[in-house]
Amino acid sequence: MTLDFSVLLRFQEALAVGLWTTIKLTLICVVLGCSLGFLVGLARTSPSIIVRGIASVYVEFFRGTPVLIQLFWIFFCLPLVLGVELSNLASGVIALTLYMGAITSETFRASLKSVGREQLDACIALGLPRHVQVVNVILPQAVLRAVPTLLSNCVSLFKESALVSAVGMADLMFVGQNISNNTARPVEVLTIVALIYFAIAFPLTRAVTLIEGRILKKLAI
Repeated sequence: MTLDFSVLLRFQEALAVGLWTTIKLTLICVVLGCSLGFLVGLARTSPSIIVRGIASVYVEFFRGTPVLIQLFWIFFCLPLVLGVELSNLASGVIALTLYMGAITSETFRASLKSVGREQLDACIALGLPRHVQVVNVILPQAVLRAVPTLLSNCVSLFKESALVSAVGMADLMFVGQNISNNTARPVEVLTIVALIYFAIAFPLTRAVTLIEGRILKKLAI
């Protein structure tokens, strides 16, 4: 077999559009998923056993089942249950946001528990309302401690986003598959697609390591 990567020059624009779709989807789900994860993390530290139980069931379910099955259920089954049409974009956003919310909730829960009890006691002694405690005291410290793991979660979500191609969303993986089918050059096409994912994910993982080191030094001061 003779490799010919020059065939991909004709599809540069299509690959760029697919990559941009992947990045946009990832960014949307990161914002929504981290917001959901923080709320669920708070719920898992709630004094109410009912709230903790509901949050725990959600987290364990979405962490314990394959993301692809979650995506398929939302795309194929949820419209039948709700009686509404869901686009592949909406299904992808819902599935990845719920997954991101589940994995980041554990990160936030751990970081929330790491905030010293004496600071919470000080807030109570000062008579600060709960929302003031969360926004001004707990949240800044928890987010700082959670940043390295959250960034790792974001990189994982970027790679997991390739699953949306299974429901026909024109992301990088979907575009690559179409080009591969049209050119009968799966080795060249899928190799380039993999390298594109790697070229974005690898620098991010290195950045996570550097940021984690700086945060640890800051917390140690």
